[in-house]
Amino acid sequence: MSTVLLLLITGLGLGALYFLVASGLSLIYGLMGVLNFAHGSFLTLGAFLGWEVARRMEDGSWLTFGISILVGAVVGATVAALTELLLIRPLYLRHIEQVLVTVGLSLATVALFEGIWGVDPIYVVGPEWLNDTTDIAGALIPNDRFVLIAAAAIVLLGLVVFLKRTRYGLIIRAGVENRAMVTALGVDVRRAFTLVFAIGGAAAGIGGVLASHYFGYVSPLIGGSLLIFAFIVTVIGGLGSLTGAAIASVVVAVLQQFANFYLGGTGDFMVVALLAVVLLVKPTGLLGSKA
Repeated sequence: MSTVLLLLITGLGLGALYFLVASGLSLIYGLMGVLNFAHGSFLTLGAFLGWEVARRMEDGSWLTFGISILVGAVVGATVAALTELLLIRPLYLRHIEQVLVTVGLSLATVALFEGIWGVDPIYVVGPEWLNDTTDIAGALIPNDRFVLIAAAAIVLLGLVVFLKRTRYGLIIRAGVENRAMVTALGVDVRRAFTLVFAIGGAAAGIGGVLASHYFGYVSPLIGGSLLIFAFIVTVIGGLGSLTGAAIASVVVAVLQQFANFYLGGTGDFMVVALLAVVLLVKPTGLLGSKA
């Protein structure tokens, strides 16, 4: 029973990490129709600069940990906003060009990160509590999983409140439905769309810092590896559905954990098999709408 509980809670923690990455992808595609393959670069840069801040403070305190997360969020938001302004904005409604540009950016940034920080993993240090475990019904749960779950819950709640309860959230949703009409009313929809990119980038930056503590290191490839599962989660949940991404994140991560333990390390294969089944049975995903 303790093993099942351990796999379940650690799966929830991994699912929370997937959601932090996938939420930005889902938000950007759902509201703007942009598949951003450079999203992993926002995550990686946020992780590296968060580590740089923590390395210079050198105390491993909660304050340092919090500041590194804040730095990751700010860096992710800034780079995402610049990407939208300089590369994506001229290419709206030109989806092939968007894919080529964002794929090219992701490849270029990996080379850039390798040139700056090297190709080897860099190990990170955080608060001691994160490295400890908590006994829950006999299962020793790594404490960093609780931080991931809490962060994902806060991000999900924040995104829902922003889109449904704020003026800019209303502008964004209206601009998606009828951009020309909203513009005719004197509202700068482009600014709102840049904000969407910035929010997605901030979530990726937070995910990058937390991922570095989850894996214990940061490397130029950390964003690309997580981006693969984030895309799988986004497709299974339904492109553009935040709720679907949250559900799919949990399903994918828990399946991965159980398959790795009980089925001889076949977690990645089982996730791909689940993706294939969803695409065959319900191509729009669990909660996705028809195009």
